[in-house]
Amino acid sequence: MIYLQLFLSFLQIGLFSFGGGYAAMPLIQGQVVTAHGWLSMSEFTDLITISQMTPGPIAVNSATFVGIKIAGIPGALIATLGCILPSCIIVTVIAKLYLRYRELDMLQGVLNSLRPAVVAMIASAGISILITAFWGSSASIALAGTKWSLVVIFSICVVLLQKVKMNPVWVMVAAGVMKVAVSFLGG
Repeated sequence: MIYLQLFLSFLQIGLFSFGGGYAAMPLIQGQVVTAHGWLSMSEFTDLITISQMTPGPIAVNSATFVGIKIAGIPGALIATLGCILPSCIIVTVIAKLYLRYRELDMLQGVLNSLRPAVVAMIASAGISILITAFWGSSASIALAGTKWSLVVIFSICVVLLQKVKMNPVWVMVAAGVMKVAVSFLGG
């Protein structure tokens, strides 16, 4: 039964996560945290971090991680299959249709109208992760409960990414080093 739940959950994620891995984060959160309770919000944040750091798409890495945690290697295979199956089918059909009808203005209009929804999904996931990082999984936002060391690390990382144009992998390494240093200093 758990295999079927894993397959169907990640099939939904694979089917409805337009816009890439970041856009899939709210869907993954809805399935693994809210609907099934397979992960806590803190574990979900760790999952996104690990999925981002490892090679491959975030949704597929998430499916593999959750599958292993819930049902071992067979669970990882089932969840991953559920996640990639819709994409394989949809991309094949869309590629064939796009090659045939790519000149139509209506098709270009539909593609342009999807962009704001994708941006909203990415922003929603980012805000959820920021709230969890800065205030904990209770999501009680209060100035007194803010983890200021994480706010500073976040700010430094934004500057490194946007102004310095540092490679994101090195930014993640730097963030990890900064957090370890803060932990040793008692923060």
